[in-house]
Amino acid sequence: MTTLKMGRRALIAATAATLGFGTPVFADGHQVLDEIHFIIPGGAGGGWDGTARGTGEALTESGLVGSASYENMSGGGGGVAIGYMIENAESLEGTLMVNSTPIVIRSLTGVFPHNFRDLTLVSGTIGDYAAIIVGKDSPVNNMDDLLAIYDADPAGTPIGGGSVPGGMDHLVAAMVMEASGRDALGVNYIPYDAGGTAMAALLSGEIAALSTGFSEAVDLSNAGEVKIIGVTAAERVDAAPDAMTMMEQGIDTTFVNWRGFFGAPDMSDEKLAQYQSAIEAMYDTPEWESVRARNGWVNIHNSGDEFRTFLEEQEAVIGDLMTKLGFL
Repeated sequence: MTTLKMGRRALIAATAATLGFGTPVFADGHQVLDEIHFIIPGGAGGGWDGTARGTGEALTESGLVGSASYENMSGGGGGVAIGYMIENAESLEGTLMVNSTPIVIRSLTGVFPHNFRDLTLVSGTIGDYAAIIVGKDSPVNNMDDLLAIYDADPAGTPIGGGSVPGGMDHLVAAMVMEASGRDALGVNYIPYDAGGTAMAALLSGEIAALSTGFSEAVDLSNAGEVKIIGVTAAERVDAAPDAMTMMEQGIDTTFVNWRGFFGAPDMSDEKLAQYQSAIEAMYDTPEWESVRARNGWVNIHNSGDEFRTFLEEQEAVIGDLMTKLGFL
């Protein structure tokens, strides 16, 4: 693995030098970029927000980037931010937008007219498992408990999420219900704009359970504010070792939501190489490992053409699944 990673880094450096960009420097105390501005398509407290801020933290504290700034731009299931990136492309060379599986889902469902092909593909960076959680005072302690109250009154057992109907959190809840033998389309899904708002709804008792990213639930779970009753990982995750997987509870489903970064259309080759070099080098830093472990993320790194291939394959798989579930 080390040989492969070093090989990719050497290739990026050689390519940059050949194209006349100068050789990028990596984690040796010199920065690759002066600054990065992150556009976050949802509100504070969600998975996109945590990914952008965690990545910015690792890049700046490791010295790879001089400074990072952040801008939350909610609306349209992420479509407002994507439209902004496209419409203002000429002035956004210093900007990266974080996104994830929903950019595929929402394009398929027509929530917004654009898709990942309309942007510059920079790099996929991490994977985040999904989780079903309940409030600390809920009588529900595991998936069997949740399924029992759901069977008694499906409409009266609302499950919330930080995405639009037919979006990522809704799709995960439907997948879990289908795998448990229930009607995937019977879920009373309540959408909220980003994970932070959805979490507040759970804690206030507005919803019976919340479908969310595992990393969004870890800190509150460890603080005793929520209970994670099911994780879509194949095995238990170190960040919350007491949280049972769906598989352990007889629900045969796993899922990991990728997250990564996009630039404005027609970004220069020079700037793209700098971004990819900084992200590539980030993985070797203790600052990144601290952020990754804290959030329970999985390293899933693919840049450029590899990222495009990954997204096209996911588009086909998710399209088939959503058709099966009746979302398309």
